[in-house]
Amino acid sequence: MTIFAWTYDMSREEWLKLRTQGIGASDAAAVIGEHPYRSPMEVYLEKIGEMPEPTENEKMVWGNKLKNAIAQHFTESTGWKIRRRNAILRHPTHPFLLATPDRMLVGKQTGLLCKVTGEFMKDAWESGVPHYITVQCQHLMAVTKAAEWWVAVLIGGNKYRHFRVQRDDTLIKRLLTETEAFW
Repeated sequence: MTIFAWTYDMSREEWLKLRTQGIGASDAAAVIGEHPYRSPMEVYLEKIGEMPEPTENEKMVWGNKLKNAIAQHFTESTGWKIRRRNAILRHPTHPFLLATPDRMLVGKQTGLLCKVTGEFMKDAWESGVPHYITVQCQHLMAVTKAAEWWVAVLIGGNKYRHFRVQRDDTLIKRLLTETEAFW
């Protein structure tokens, strides 16, 4: 992986503009047709600037604020130290693949994805990580060369869970092939 851009002092607008220069982890499931709420066409229109950026709503504001609390609770519940990466990362041989990990585990080649979801989504998380989030994790692992990724989620504001997602090289190969064709 290489550093595409440092994000420490970057504004949200700058970050969103840089995201149009590649396929990010949150785009991956939509690009391969496996996202329940986004289509490949929506990603395409976002990348060429034909779809307006969603205005930041209350759900988005609280989701971003709660990521810190979720990350802190993950550390408290596992005993593992984490850190921010403060960078947009780029895949070394597929430069259109970008990733902005929420956190990286110190001393391990793995990361943490922090999610916030409403109570209405509790059933989707009951048996583990929803597939489209698993695809997001596989994308992150493809870019960072990690063997696993952790997902910590706060459901309905009061139910915390964390899950381990193991690397799936078959899915990663599919991601590389289909995202390259899309790009």
